[in-house]
Amino acid sequence: MSTPSSAADPIATIMVIDDHPLLRRGVRQLLDMEDDLQLIYETGSPQEGIQQAVALEPDMLLLDMNMPDMSGLETLQHLRDAGYGGRIIMYTVSDQEDDVVDALRGGADGYLLKDMEPEDMVHQLRQAAKGRMAISENLTALLAQALRNQRGASPAPSSASLTQREKEILRELSAGMSNKLIARKLGITEGTVKVHVKHLLKKLHLRSRVEAAVWAVQEGIS
Repeated sequence: MSTPSSAADPIATIMVIDDHPLLRRGVRQLLDMEDDLQLIYETGSPQEGIQQAVALEPDMLLLDMNMPDMSGLETLQHLRDAGYGGRIIMYTVSDQEDDVVDALRGGADGYLLKDMEPEDMVHQLRQAAKGRMAISENLTALLAQALRNQRGASPAPSSASLTQREKEILRELSAGMSNKLIARKLGITEGTVKVHVKHLLKKLHLRSRVEAAVWAVQEGIS
């Protein structure tokens, strides 16, 4: 069951880009029952979605992976290039390893499967609204294995070379915290967090914050 919202929870605004009208209607009906999650725009056109995301600045965006005019990964890149800074969550039927890894490396903040239970989806969206990663539970092990497979001959990650501050940030990453929330908790600027994340990724021979978070969880770093 999803965690009930509190009366004190702020309303998180959500936008959907998906070319299936029935799915968009289903998401709207689901969110209409929640006081703290508000769908403010929906479209089946990636181009329209990019324009409206920049104009409306929703807190979160649910993005389909497979669309005829422009793929989800292309849309994701265009959204980031256009300056959209909200959280982008891929919402798809694909549980293929390559799709999951490519989306998260491309800048997605989460990856949810369309066959998940409605209450689980609401829970994940609330997690995302709090700055945490939103990933379907059954994909976590798949992602961890994918990272091990794709590292190949790269040196195995080790936290031994990290500074104390980098280890602190890694622990927060492992909890799925965004840069903004990490900065607030540690009393430093978001820009400083970004620099530390860049350095720790290089030291760990990893390519994204999500990879670092999954690795840290697997290693029991918390």
